[in-house]
Order: sequence, then C-alpha cells, then structure tokens
Amino acid sequence: MGYRNLQSCVADLERHGMLRRIDHPVDPYLEAGEIQRRVYQAGGPALLFTNPGTSRFPLLANLFGTLERTRFIFRDTLPTIERMVAAKVNPLSLVKDPLGSLSLPAAALHLLPKQVSSAIAPALSCRSSLSSLPAITSWPMDGGPFITLPQVYSESPLRAGFAKSNLGMYRVQLAGNRYQADCQVGMHYQIHRGIGVHHSEAIARGERLRVNIFVGGAPAMTVAAVMPLPEGMPELSFAGLLAGHRIEMATLPGQLPVAAQADFCIVGSIDPQATLPEGPFGDHLGYYSLCHEFPFVEVEAVYHRPDAVWPFTTVGRPPQEDTSFGTFIHELTGGLIPTVLPGVRAVHAVDCAGVHPLLLAIGSERYTPWDGVRRPMELLTQANAILGQGQLSLAKYLLIVAEEDNPALDIHDAGAVLQHLLERINWQRDLHFQTSTTIDTLDYSGDGLNRGSKLVMAAAGPQLRRLATELPSHIALPDGWNRPLLAQLGVLVLQGPASNQARGESDPAVEALCRFWDDAGVPDGLPLVVLVDDSPFCAMNLDNLLWVTFTRSNPSCDLYGVGARRQGQHWGCRGPLVIDARRKPFHAPPLESDPSVVRRVESLAAAGGPLHGLF
Repeated sequence: MGYRNLQSCVADLERHGMLRRIDHPVDPYLEAGEIQRRVYQAGGPALLFTNPGTSRFPLLANLFGTLERTRFIFRDTLPTIERMVAAKVNPLSLVKDPLGSLSLPAAALHLLPKQVSSAIAPALSCRSSLSSLPAITSWPMDGGPFITLPQVYSESPLRAGFAKSNLGMYRVQLAGNRYQADCQVGMHYQIHRGIGVHHSEAIARGERLRVNIFVGGAPAMTVAAVMPLPEGMPELSFAGLLAGHRIEMATLPGQLPVAAQADFCIVGSIDPQATLPEGPFGDHLGYYSLCHEFPFVEVEAVYHRPDAVWPFTTVGRPPQEDTSFGTFIHELTGGLIPTVLPGVRAVHAVDCAGVHPLLLAIGSERYTPWDGVRRPMELLTQANAILGQGQLSLAKYLLIVAEEDNPALDIHDAGAVLQHLLERINWQRDLHFQTSTTIDTLDYSGDGLNRGSKLVMAAAGPQLRRLATELPSHIALPDGWNRPLLAQLGVLVLQGPASNQARGESDPAVEALCRFWDDAGVPDGLPLVVLVDDSPFCAMNLDNLLWVTFTRSNPSCDLYGVGARRQGQHWGCRGPLVIDARRKPFHAPPLESDPSVVRRVESLAAAGGPLHGLF
C-alpha cells in the first residue's frame, strides 16, 4: 500500500534509483533552490541534502520533479482512484469491470481519518523552535525564508471536526519583516482558498482561528493540500484515498488534531483582525509577489519527529515542480469535467503562462442547429459556468472553442488551440469582457491587489482566414516600433518603446499605432499582434510568447484594435487585435538568479564535483 510517512518514501525511491544523496555542504540560502531548479529542468532524481549548512535537518528536494516519479509514488492506489472517477463519469463501468470494482468499498474506508494517541504519534516526539527550522530562501529579493510545501490544517469555528476541515497549501513566512522571532509566522493565502471561509467565521465570532501547519509526512498529504476539491469535501479524506490507508491524526488537549506521521508541526492561531507585512517572494507567475498585509500565526509550539526530513521546492516561472502537481491532478480529475460543467469537454490551465492568466477550454455548440449559422452561443453559457467554478474563477483570459469544428483538437496543445481560435474568431463579435473584477492575488497586471479584468475569447464555426506562415516582406510601422517577428502562425510580435502607462489607463502611443495601421493597412493573415519589450525573446518559442502575453496584460486596459469601435457597450475591432504586453511601471519585477550562486552551483556540477551528472 501507499507510504505512511516520508521516510518510507525516501527509502523506496533510493532503492529504485530515483533519489540521490548529496553529502556535500549546501547552503539553504539561494544555493539549494538553484540546485533544485537545475535538476528539475534536467528531469533529474529526487535529492536528499544530508549536510544543509546550519540546519540540522536533512532537506528533500524534487520529490515530485517528474510525472513518472509522481505516478510511481502513488502506484498502489491510482487504479482504485481511476475506477472511482470512471464510476462517477459512467456508473456502467462498475458493471463492465465488476472484479476491479470490488476494491472500491474497501477504499471508501480510507476516507475517515484514524484517531491515535498523541503518546505514539512520531510527529509529537520532539520539541523545537522556528529558528531551528531550515531557512530555505529561493530568490535574492525574497523577504525571508518560507515553507514551500506546507499543509495548513484548520476547522470550521462553527462546527468542529474533520468533516468541515480544510487542508491547504499557503505561503508561510518563517522570519523577516516585522515578525517576532520564534513567535510569529506569516500566513499568505490567496482569494478563493478554503481557509478563508474558516477565517471569516472566526472574524464573525470575534475569536482566534486555530491552525496546525504540517510539513512532510505521507506524500498523499502534500498532494491533497493542493487538490482543488469541492467546498465541503475534506482534503484528509482524499489524502486517505490516495495514500491507501486512513490518515492517522493525534489530538492534543484544547488544540486541533495533528497529522501523526508528519515530519514537523507548527501549532498556533490567527488573530481575527491583525495583519503584518508579508513578502516579497518569487512566485509561480515568474515574478515577485510584493509586500502586502496578510494574517499571521502566533506560534505556540513546534514539534518534529526524531528522523525528520524537510521537503522543499522552488516557486518560480513555470515549468517548476508544481507543474507535475498540476499534470498529475488533471490526470486524476480531468474526466470529471463534463459531469461538473455540462457541455464542456476539456479545460486546461496553461502552466507556461502562469496557470491562472490563461485558461483553454473545448466546449460544444449545439444551440439552434436548425438555422445553419454557427457562432458562439452555448460556448458563452459554458464560459460563464467555467468562470464560476472554484479556482477556475481566477482565470484572466479564457479561450474557448467548439469541439464540433475539430474533434481531434488536443486541449494540451496550446499552440494548436490558439491557431484554431485565430482562424475562426470574429474580433467584432467574439470578445466578452468582465471589468473591475477579481483576479489572481499574484497577478500585478490589474488595477491593484486581487483586482483586474477578464476576457473570454470564443470561436465557433467555419474557418474565416488563413494565418500567415512567414513574416510578410513589408509591414508599415510608425516611428518607435521595430523588430517585427512572426512568433506563431498568425501572431506578430512587435517591439516598442518602454511603457510609462499608469494603472487603469490606455497608452496613447498604442492607440496611435492602431490608427496608423487603420490607414496604412496590416498584411493579411496576422489577426493578433503582441507588443513586447523584446521580440526575439517572445518569438523564440511558444512558452515565452504565452508567458509574456498573458502575464503582462490586463484585458480592460491593454487590449487595442485596428478599426476598433463600440456598439452599445460591446467593444470589438475590424482589423487585428493588439495586446500590449510590455512591462508597465507598476508590474512586479521578474525573477532572476544571483549570478554568483549560479557560478558556484555550476562549479559543483563540473566533472568530479558532487553534483556532476545531475544537470
């Protein structure tokens, strides 16, 4: 069955040649993170740093660094979960595979946590302090060390018990800023996170919200903490299914339960009203999330098991280790999409674009089949449903197309989906904005923290245009705009002057460019133009194009069009759509490694070095 703790997982991976021990001293400040990122990019093994500088606890990195290793870790329970998902999608599958379905009732028993005595819980064996925990710092401008793989456990103040519990992965800053040393840790959680419901209830009651922060333990607990489960379904139940056994929880008098097999547990509570500055930190959009006021935890105790191991990862521009999380979760749950969102065939949050900035969807267009005219109608109903669903609601751009126009279209081939949409979309009709709404907390392209806009691009019907396959011989450009390049079929990237645009304002220079093209014309086959700071970088590959385009633009302010016009309150354009994806003065800075750390790590990877062969 599945691993009950991290120690058994580490031992098993080492036996199978999937883990490498690093006995050479490694500094938790910047160096460990740089190594982890390099090994992840190379598709390398999990890493156990046994000599992590000043820390007395070994560090475990890249545990979920490849999808193959993630599947291996959960190999004993994946078939059962796949049968459960199949039964939800098609109950007849239970009839077709009755022998395989015999395991389902037994697996259901794992939904309930198992209460064990605190006296035998390994996680409560030893006491420590915050300052004794590994101070992993990944990026030069980070505000301090933080826990990159925490499991934050809370229960509803209105109804105690695991049935209304939440296990989530939120950023926990261990030191720095104005936190009292060894007494306080930051608690950064984004909008639409389960702990927010519990925090709201605690504020309404005027009482502190108790939380326990677990690190390590059964690998299933880490995956459960990032699983986008429906509100009301406890993550502990899913962890039990994925682990193949009931999750052991030990209770301390007057406190929340503790995951008995965790490597570490921080016990404390959140003040119902108080906040402290948290950050900045490198984050998964590829930029720093800046310093803002967030709740914090008053720490009462720090526990750890005798053989504790500290797992960590790096958060940065995708792909990173959490890419494997996302792909693995989609494998588990992708088949449920049609049962939750009728008519929607597939949904894909594009990792290389920072996940939430760009969402792709394939739906169906079945309204008014008798009139012989195909245009987005049902797709718009489905788009609204998608944007009202859990974490999908954080999407900034939603590109949705009809399955009937190309049944073979692969939702995970972002280039193909973009090409399909650009061949069919009518810019005068098929752009649908939501302005002054919520966006991802980590996205700084909008009007302020958590504030921005959304855009649905919907395409259904026959092909309207042929996309340019090479750069036209001549493109008329006004002064200041240069280096036009064809980044993808039909997509022109154009380099321009640095933007000095303020929040919520349009750029007169871009408006002038569109007027110029309205008079001079744009060559056929270029329906999308993206304005950038570095056109060769964006044209280098699809990942760069999607990252720059969708992380550096706010639909309500950064979209322009050649021949733009407004009909009522509906905006569209006759000619190409123009997206201004240049960096703005109010954007957060992108992540860059410390050059001296890079040189040091590369020297360790040279022939004869302790990291040789890893990347």
